Amino acid sequence: MAPGRNRGWLLRLVIAFGFAQGAVSMARPAVSYRALALGADERAVGVIAGVYALLPLFAAVPLGRRTDHGRCAPLLPVGVVLIAGGCALSGLANSLWAMALWSGVMGLGHLCFVIGAQSLVARQSAPHEQDRNFGHFTIGASLGQLVGPIAAGALIGGPDMAGSSALALVVAGAGAAIAFTSLWRIEDRTAATSRPEKGGRVPVGGILRARGVPAGMLISLSVLSATDILTAYLPVVGEHRGIAPAVIGVLLSVRAGATIACRLVLTPLLRLLGRPVLLTVTCLLAAVLCAGIALPVPVWVLGLMLAALGFCLGVGQPLSMTTVVQAAPDGARSTALALRLTGNRLGQVAAPAAAGLVAGVAGVAAPFVMLGALLLLSAGVAVRSPGAVGPSEGAGPVPRTGRKGSALRRTSDI
Repeated sequence: MAPGRNRGWLLRLVIAFGFAQGAVSMARPAVSYRALALGADERAVGVIAGVYALLPLFAAVPLGRRTDHGRCAPLLPVGVVLIAGGCALSGLANSLWAMALWSGVMGLGHLCFVIGAQSLVARQSAPHEQDRNFGHFTIGASLGQLVGPIAAGALIGGPDMAGSSALALVVAGAGAAIAFTSLWRIEDRTAATSRPEKGGRVPVGGILRARGVPAGMLISLSVLSATDILTAYLPVVGEHRGIAPAVIGVLLSVRAGATIACRLVLTPLLRLLGRPVLLTVTCLLAAVLCAGIALPVPVWVLGLMLAALGFCLGVGQPLSMTTVVQAAPDGARSTALALRLTGNRLGQVAAPAAAGLVAGVAGVAAPFVMLGALLLLSAGVAVRSPGAVGPSEGAGPVPRTGRKGSALRRTSDI
């Protein structure tokens, strides 16, 4: 199957990722509610949310190198098993330590699935189709983020918060398992076996010194941290302001729906503004909106703020990845994106833990002010990020016949 001939595999991949991401998006707020029901405070919720990214933090680069030299598809069922198991066992756990452990397993499964799926899209898309195919792939992720919180909000609530949140986690595990039904014959094996294996490795220091790589990593880290803390801490804010879990689920889904809308119009926005301006404006607006969540506004105003915030956050991940890809030295693009993903996971560990400390000292709304400052810093570096690069200067991975390291991950891990 030559790249571009048949896109049935892409539809199946989007469906599978929708279920996998939906399960994770359902489980993350459910974990927070269950932890609160088991006696956790704001600090403990932040630590548990951070452990979700702890195991993936050490696995990102090795898994990325593995996909450079072999098939992608085996990582997909492994990821589904780990996600489903982590969700279900989090619901059965009766201690905060056990919840933290299974949250880490869930995060590792999500990483495996994302790396395998993104590499698959890179290899099996013709060069002129990559923007479109990666856009469709990220829409699948956003659909999961849209449905997951609504499902969690529908199940969680009532006097037995511990029981209802446990039920939501078990249901999330079952939802993840449905992804298996779409993983059949999803990879063209010749795309992996035909890839050349010659070429040396560019030192990590050389990659990090390339203009645009640090900026892309910081923007990606900031946007992902904002999404993670929103998912983990909006339930805590809701508890303090008397907002029902079902409403919190709807608010989180509004944010995800706005991200889908953003990615549908990303191409015309790029043509209108260009990458540096678009990144700068959206990071700046996201900083203001994140800080605004700390204000005691009515629920309908909070919904409008989250819709605008979701639209702005939808820009950062795909464009920061393009920035890293085009800035990385030749032959080191897979390693550069693995480093970017490692930075993302580091942010997922550090940001929730820092948010927990800030919340414990200054109140549950304070983490959103912290996010605003981080996004403001990202807006500053986005101003100086490289602009768009033409196809001949910074082309993405070349399927099947490209040089080593060219079949790489070119979309967001959210």
